[in-house]
Amino acid sequence: MVMAVIDWSLLWAPVRLSLLVALLASLITIIIGSLLAKWMANKNFRGKLLLETVFMLPIVLPPTVVGFLLLVLLGRNSIVGSMIESIFDAPLLFTWWAAVIASIVVSFPLVYQTMKVGFASVDSELEAAGRSIGANEWQVFRHITLPLVWPSFMSAYILGFARSLGEFGATLMIAGNIPGKTQTVPTAIYIAVDSGNMAMAWAWTAIIIIISFLLLLITGRKKTT
Repeated sequence: MVMAVIDWSLLWAPVRLSLLVALLASLITIIIGSLLAKWMANKNFRGKLLLETVFMLPIVLPPTVVGFLLLVLLGRNSIVGSMIESIFDAPLLFTWWAAVIASIVVSFPLVYQTMKVGFASVDSELEAAGRSIGANEWQVFRHITLPLVWPSFMSAYILGFARSLGEFGATLMIAGNIPGKTQTVPTAIYIAVDSGNMAMAWAWTAIIIIISFLLLLITGRKKTT
Protein backbone atom coordinates (compact mmCIF):
# COMPACT_ATOMS: atom_id res chain seq x y z
CA MET A 1 0.00 0.00 0.00
CA VAL A 2 1.12 3.54 -0.73
CA MET A 3 0.38 4.67 2.84
CA ALA A 4 2.83 2.08 4.19
CA VAL A 5 5.83 3.91 2.72
CA ILE A 6 4.87 7.30 4.11
CA ASP A 7 7.27 8.32 6.86
CA TRP A 8 4.87 9.95 9.31
CA SER A 9 7.74 11.18 11.48
CA LEU A 10 8.95 13.35 8.58
CA LEU A 11 5.59 14.34 7.14
CA TRP A 12 4.55 17.20 9.40
CA ALA A 13 7.80 19.14 9.94
CA PRO A 14 7.70 20.85 6.49
CA VAL A 15 3.98 21.54 6.95
CA ARG A 16 4.52 23.25 10.30
CA LEU A 17 7.43 25.29 8.94
CA SER A 18 5.48 26.28 5.83
CA LEU A 19 2.55 27.47 7.94
CA LEU A 20 4.89 29.41 10.26
CA VAL A 21 6.71 31.04 7.33
CA ALA A 22 3.43 31.88 5.59
CA LEU A 23 1.94 33.32 8.77
CA LEU A 24 4.89 35.60 9.53
CA ALA A 25 5.41 36.62 5.91
CA SER A 26 1.72 37.41 5.36
CA LEU A 27 1.51 39.48 8.55
CA ILE A 28 4.56 41.54 7.60
CA THR A 29 3.43 41.87 3.99
CA ILE A 30 -0.11 42.98 4.82
CA ILE A 31 1.25 45.73 7.08
CA ILE A 32 3.83 47.00 4.58
CA GLY A 33 1.54 46.52 1.59
CA SER A 34 -1.39 48.29 3.25
CA LEU A 35 0.71 51.27 4.34
CA LEU A 36 2.25 51.70 0.89
CA ALA A 37 -1.08 51.15 -0.87
CA LYS A 38 -2.78 53.75 1.33
CA TRP A 39 -0.03 56.23 0.59
CA MET A 40 0.05 55.51 -3.14
CA ALA A 41 -3.68 55.10 -3.83
CA ASN A 42 -4.52 58.77 -4.33
CA LYS A 43 -1.05 60.18 -4.89
CA ASN A 44 0.27 61.54 -8.16
CA PHE A 45 3.94 62.39 -8.40
CA ARG A 46 6.78 62.10 -10.85
CA GLY A 47 8.21 58.62 -10.83
CA LYS A 48 5.08 56.95 -9.42
CA LEU A 49 4.74 54.62 -12.39
CA LEU A 50 8.41 53.64 -12.14
CA LEU A 51 8.09 52.96 -8.41
CA GLU A 52 4.97 50.85 -8.84
CA THR A 53 6.67 48.92 -11.63
CA VAL A 54 9.43 48.03 -9.17
CA PHE A 55 6.80 46.97 -6.63
CA MET A 56 5.18 44.63 -9.16
CA LEU A 57 8.38 43.13 -10.62
CA PRO A 58 8.45 40.01 -8.36
CA ILE A 59 5.13 38.84 -9.82
CA VAL A 60 6.53 38.63 -13.36
CA LEU A 61 10.16 37.72 -12.70
CA PRO A 62 11.06 34.01 -12.52
CA PRO A 63 11.33 32.96 -8.85
CA THR A 64 14.92 31.88 -9.42
CA VAL A 65 15.78 35.40 -10.57
CA VAL A 66 14.18 36.83 -7.44
CA GLY A 67 16.11 34.29 -5.40
CA PHE A 68 19.39 35.14 -7.11
CA LEU A 69 18.91 38.87 -6.48
CA LEU A 70 18.11 38.20 -2.83
CA LEU A 71 21.15 35.92 -2.63
CA VAL A 72 23.36 38.77 -3.85
CA LEU A 73 21.62 41.36 -1.66
CA LEU A 74 21.68 39.31 1.55
CA GLY A 75 24.92 37.38 1.04
CA ARG A 76 27.79 37.63 3.48
CA ASN A 77 29.78 39.78 1.07
CA SER A 78 27.00 42.36 0.68
CA ILE A 79 26.52 45.42 2.86
CA VAL A 80 23.08 44.29 4.01
CA GLY A 81 24.20 40.74 4.65
CA SER A 82 27.28 41.78 6.60
CA MET A 83 25.22 44.20 8.71
CA ILE A 84 22.70 41.49 9.57
CA GLU A 85 25.48 39.07 10.47
CA SER A 86 27.18 41.63 12.69
CA ILE A 87 23.91 42.41 14.51
CA PHE A 88 22.72 38.84 15.03
CA ASP A 89 26.15 37.18 14.99
CA ALA A 90 24.91 34.76 12.33
CA PRO A 91 24.26 34.88 8.59
CA LEU A 92 20.69 35.24 7.37
CA LEU A 93 20.99 32.96 4.37
CA PHE A 94 19.96 29.31 4.73
CA THR A 95 17.82 29.97 7.79
CA TRP A 96 14.04 29.83 7.97
CA TRP A 97 14.02 33.62 8.25
CA ALA A 98 15.44 33.68 4.72
CA ALA A 99 12.35 31.72 3.66
CA VAL A 100 10.20 34.39 5.32
CA ILE A 101 11.98 37.15 3.39
CA ALA A 102 11.62 35.27 0.10
CA SER A 103 7.90 34.83 0.77
CA ILE A 104 7.47 38.52 1.62
CA VAL A 105 9.10 39.60 -1.63
CA VAL A 106 7.12 37.30 -3.92
CA SER A 107 3.75 37.86 -2.20
CA PHE A 108 4.06 41.65 -1.86
CA PRO A 109 2.76 42.53 -5.37
CA LEU A 110 -0.49 40.62 -4.80
CA VAL A 111 -1.08 42.25 -1.42
CA TYR A 112 -0.12 45.72 -2.58
CA GLN A 113 -2.28 45.65 -5.71
CA THR A 114 -5.31 44.29 -3.86
CA MET A 115 -5.04 46.91 -1.11
CA LYS A 116 -4.41 49.70 -3.60
CA VAL A 117 -7.64 48.87 -5.43
CA GLY A 118 -9.43 48.74 -2.08
CA PHE A 119 -8.20 52.15 -0.94
CA ALA A 120 -8.83 53.70 -4.35
CA SER A 121 -12.46 52.57 -4.20
CA VAL A 122 -13.13 54.45 -0.96
CA ASP A 123 -15.29 57.52 -1.51
CA SER A 124 -13.12 60.47 -0.46
CA GLU A 125 -16.26 62.49 0.24
CA LEU A 126 -17.16 60.13 3.08
CA GLU A 127 -13.73 60.64 4.62
CA ALA A 128 -14.07 64.41 4.15
CA ALA A 129 -17.47 64.32 5.83
CA GLY A 130 -15.92 62.58 8.82
CA ARG A 131 -13.24 65.23 9.11
CA SER A 132 -15.84 67.99 8.80
CA ILE A 133 -17.59 66.84 11.98
CA GLY A 134 -14.34 66.86 13.96
CA ALA A 135 -12.93 63.37 13.49
CA ASN A 136 -9.14 63.14 13.41
CA GLU A 137 -7.25 61.07 10.83
CA TRP A 138 -7.11 57.97 13.01
CA GLN A 139 -10.87 58.15 13.69
CA VAL A 140 -11.57 58.62 9.99
CA PHE A 141 -9.44 55.61 9.15
CA ARG A 142 -10.87 53.43 11.90
CA HIS A 143 -14.55 54.21 11.47
CA ILE A 144 -14.82 55.00 7.76
CA THR A 145 -11.86 53.82 5.68
CA LEU A 146 -11.13 50.51 7.39
CA PRO A 147 -14.69 49.12 7.26
CA LEU A 148 -14.88 50.00 3.56
CA VAL A 149 -11.57 48.33 2.69
CA TRP A 150 -12.00 45.36 5.06
CA PRO A 151 -13.06 42.92 2.31
CA SER A 152 -9.98 43.93 0.29
CA PHE A 153 -7.85 43.61 3.43
CA MET A 154 -9.02 40.05 4.07
CA SER A 155 -8.60 39.07 0.42
CA ALA A 156 -5.11 40.60 0.33
CA TYR A 157 -4.08 38.77 3.49
CA ILE A 158 -5.36 35.40 2.32
CA LEU A 159 -3.77 35.81 -1.11
CA GLY A 160 -0.48 36.79 0.52
CA PHE A 161 -0.67 33.80 2.88
CA ALA A 162 -1.44 31.41 0.02
CA ARG A 163 1.36 32.80 -2.14
CA SER A 164 3.82 32.53 0.75
CA LEU A 165 2.69 28.98 1.45
CA GLY A 166 3.44 27.91 -2.13
CA GLU A 167 6.72 29.78 -2.60
CA PHE A 168 9.47 27.54 -3.99
CA GLY A 169 12.09 29.03 -6.31
CA ALA A 170 13.32 32.02 -4.31
CA THR A 171 13.07 30.04 -1.06
CA LEU A 172 15.23 27.24 -2.41
CA MET A 173 17.84 29.77 -3.55
CA ILE A 174 18.30 31.62 -0.25
CA ALA A 175 16.97 29.23 2.41
CA GLY A 176 17.98 25.91 0.91
CA ASN A 177 16.37 22.59 1.77
CA ILE A 178 17.56 21.57 5.22
CA PRO A 179 15.14 19.02 6.71
CA GLY A 180 13.73 20.23 10.00
CA LYS A 181 15.25 23.70 9.58
CA THR A 182 14.44 25.29 6.22
CA GLN A 183 12.54 22.59 4.33
CA THR A 184 9.06 23.80 3.41
CA VAL A 185 6.34 21.76 1.72
CA PRO A 186 7.15 22.88 -1.86
CA THR A 187 10.85 22.05 -1.48
CA ALA A 188 9.99 18.79 0.27
CA ILE A 189 7.77 17.78 -2.65
CA TYR A 190 10.55 18.57 -5.11
CA ILE A 191 13.08 16.46 -3.22
CA ALA A 192 10.60 13.62 -2.75
CA VAL A 193 9.85 13.47 -6.48
CA ASP A 194 13.54 13.74 -7.35
CA SER A 195 14.36 10.83 -5.04
CA GLY A 196 11.44 8.74 -6.30
CA ASN A 197 9.46 8.82 -3.04
CA MET A 198 6.08 9.39 -4.66
CA ALA A 199 4.12 8.47 -1.55
CA MET A 200 5.58 11.37 0.42
CA ALA A 201 5.21 13.66 -2.59
CA TRP A 202 1.52 12.78 -2.86
CA ALA A 203 0.97 13.21 0.87
CA TRP A 204 2.51 16.71 0.90
CA THR A 205 0.69 17.60 -2.32
CA ALA A 206 -2.65 16.55 -0.81
CA ILE A 207 -2.00 18.65 2.28
CA ILE A 208 -1.06 21.76 0.30
CA ILE A 209 -4.07 21.31 -2.01
CA ILE A 210 -6.45 21.07 0.94
CA ILE A 211 -5.00 24.16 2.63
CA SER A 212 -5.02 26.15 -0.62
CA PHE A 213 -8.59 25.05 -1.39
CA LEU A 214 -9.78 26.21 2.02
CA LEU A 215 -8.01 29.57 1.60
CA LEU A 216 -9.61 30.15 -1.80
CA LEU A 217 -12.98 29.08 -0.42
CA ILE A 218 -12.68 31.64 2.37
CA THR A 219 -11.68 34.32 -0.15
CA GLY A 220 -14.69 33.48 -2.31
CA ARG A 221 -17.04 33.69 0.65
CA LYS A 222 -15.62 37.08 1.64
CA LYS A 223 -16.31 38.41 -1.84
CA THR A 224 -19.92 37.20 -1.83
CA THR A 225 -20.81 38.54 1.62
